[in-house]
Amino acid sequence: MLTKKQKNLLIYINEKLKNDGVSPSYDEMRQSLNLKSKSGIHRLISALEERGFVKRLAHKARALEVVKLPENAGVKDLYNNFTPSVISGGLDKIKKEKEKKYIPVVGKIAAGLPIEAIEDSSENIPYPPSLSDKNDEFYGLKVEGDSMINAGINDGDTVIIKKTNTAENGKIVVALIDDHEATLKRLRKKTNSIALESANPAYETRIFNPERVKIQGILVSLYRNF
Repeated sequence: MLTKKQKNLLIYINEKLKNDGVSPSYDEMRQSLNLKSKSGIHRLISALEERGFVKRLAHKARALEVVKLPENAGVKDLYNNFTPSVISGGLDKIKKEKEKKYIPVVGKIAAGLPIEAIEDSSENIPYPPSLSDKNDEFYGLKVEGDSMINAGINDGDTVIIKKTNTAENGKIVVALIDDHEATLKRLRKKTNSIALESANPAYETRIFNPERVKIQGILVSLYRNF
């Protein structure tokens, strides 16, 4: 049987480990329970360790492992007896997570030999802070190929595209060729033709009659996993 403070401290440590990947400092624990000194935290930790709820990890600073939680630990216990600043911080984190915007990844795009356009919104990526204009519509495409490598776009990257059917000369665009081949290239407008340029000397520039090419969007950002 745990005391109220032991239970609150255990739940707080567990939440910090889940959210931050590291156990809280003794000062953070003191503040969370509104205690005046760290000595009270030391006693609470020792009591939890004796009862088998936490384990100290050797040779690591601030290293605690939660072994188990009380069977009757509820969500409301998380904020019980915590200071207003701790409660406010937790609620702000939940609010920000709910407000976070995402961009759908709707398929693949060729940066090499053209592939057929694929639309399959099965993945989302975080909305970049730089895209501040809320009136525009954006979507993501997974890049296959290396024809745009000298523009900093690698095979496997995800490009973020602003949806539009027009583009200025020199912009990197999503071009739909003959209504079925999608490719990512730099747009060069000629008098009676459209050139789609690669950013890799291994690939030739392709020339089309304007009616064969439809602009599906322009490149505005890039998302890359390392």
